[in-house]
Amino acid sequence: MAIAGTALIGLGLFFMAVTAIGLIRLPDFYARTHAVSKTDTLGIGLLLGGLVLHEGATLVSLKIVLGLLFIFIANPVAAHVLARSALQVGIMPWTRRDSAKER
Repeated sequence: MAIAGTALIGLGLFFMAVTAIGLIRLPDFYARTHAVSKTDTLGIGLLLGGLVLHEGATLVSLKIVLGLLFIFIANPVAAHVLARSALQVGIMPWTRRDSAKER
């Protein structure tokens, strides 16, 4: 179980790094929100799943699983609310024409 837990933790850290790179590299708010909500949820899920495997069947594992369920529900909902609010405020999505104007 320790090897599988370590592998899940490593994979989770990889996805968290992809999240950080996507946050820096993507052009606008909507693309960044999409990248962060997807890869961050997956990265945290894998990381906490690895911790559950390391911990074994204990009360701590149950608490980690409950936290994981909350994150799986709350993170995509929060990203949706942020994107919807940004659209209502008037933040327009990036288009290729925007990058042509900058040249």
